[in-house]
Amino acid sequence: MADTATDAPAAAPSISIGIAQQYVKDLSFESPATPQIFMEQAKQPDISVNFNVEANNIREDIFEVTLNVEVKSTIEDKPVFIAELAYAGLCQIKSTSPETTQQALMIEVPRQLFPFARAIIANTVRDGGFPPLMLNPIDFNQIYRNHQQNAAAAADKA
Repeated sequence: MADTATDAPAAAPSISIGIAQQYVKDLSFESPATPQIFMEQAKQPDISVNFNVEANNIREDIFEVTLNVEVKSTIEDKPVFIAELAYAGLCQIKSTSPETTQQALMIEVPRQLFPFARAIIANTVRDGGFPPLMLNPIDFNQIYRNHQQNAAAAADKA
């Protein structure tokens, strides 16, 4: 007969996340090719999107998580527009372990901030005279795993 106390799966770490405030820290849009770009029959632009997540401890269990989004649109290596957004959330995270807190800061909080950042980018690009740019959903869990693997590989080389 099995001992149920030792055969039971380990309980998942308990965590509490509350986002108290969301805000734009920085927003930039430039379109150096206007108005010529609107008058020419231009090709379909190439669009590159870069994401970065930063987390800063403000005090004991209060953190600022910033989702940085940079969008560059080019045609034949000439810039059409550049949009940069730093969208942040002030959150409280109560966790049982530093690892769980780190995962919440780099996965769950950016996941909650992303829809708002996406809307801001779409509206900014549209207000710049271009069709709204709808960013594809981001798998922050995969980005976190890739970052962890790269950090582990770098530590092995050191």
